[in-house]
Amino acid sequence: MNLTPAQLAATLDSTNLRLDASAADITALCHEAAAHRFACVMIYPASVRHAAGVLAGTGIKIGTVIGFPSGRFSTEAKAAELDAMHAAGAEEVDIVMNYAALRDGATGAVAAELRTLTQRAQGHGQLVKIIVETCYLDAEQRLEALRLCEEAGVEFIKTSTGFGSAGAKVEHIAAWAAARRGGIRIKASGGIKTLADARALLDAGAVRLGTSSAAAIVAELTGGAAAAAGGY
Repeated sequence: MNLTPAQLAATLDSTNLRLDASAADITALCHEAAAHRFACVMIYPASVRHAAGVLAGTGIKIGTVIGFPSGRFSTEAKAAELDAMHAAGAEEVDIVMNYAALRDGATGAVAAELRTLTQRAQGHGQLVKIIVETCYLDAEQRLEALRLCEEAGVEFIKTSTGFGSAGAKVEHIAAWAAARRGGIRIKASGGIKTLADARALLDAGAVRLGTSSAAAIVAELTGGAAAAAGGY
């Protein structure tokens, strides 16, 4: 896939979910996103209000994670987090599916939670991405996760938290792209470090990439050097 630097930047969710990230790190991430025009910044819930102040007037979206990283929280807790993040300024939400329940065959419970949370978030005007943690699902379960996300009406299905045993894989993206029945989009995340990684996943069918190396990937395309910004 041949993209201009601006087109590539528009596919990138610039992410800092490091456990030791400071407020200064989040500020730097936001300034970097505004300079490159990334799709959004993806940060922890506690950093959303701070990022909203830094990014005011820039047009850069703020994304946050819900039920992260395990997905094993009550539906009520996830819904409350969605409400709080809407109030704080999050416009995109990456919600972790209870993939353990999916693995155990509790598809009805998973489907019900997805419907509830999707309706809640979309009622706030939030764009919904569901993280299914592909590294812990077999091929049949990955397709079942796609079906459940489609039936819930989410905008995106997403591969990984970055905290699992593996991240995005080209073959998983391609399988979803071939099997989807409607307009659901695909976000790849986890282990995306280079321009080659990004191109392979976009070619396979992803349209968003979650990465802590967003500036470095764009710099690789332009032949420049990524400016240091808080250590990512």
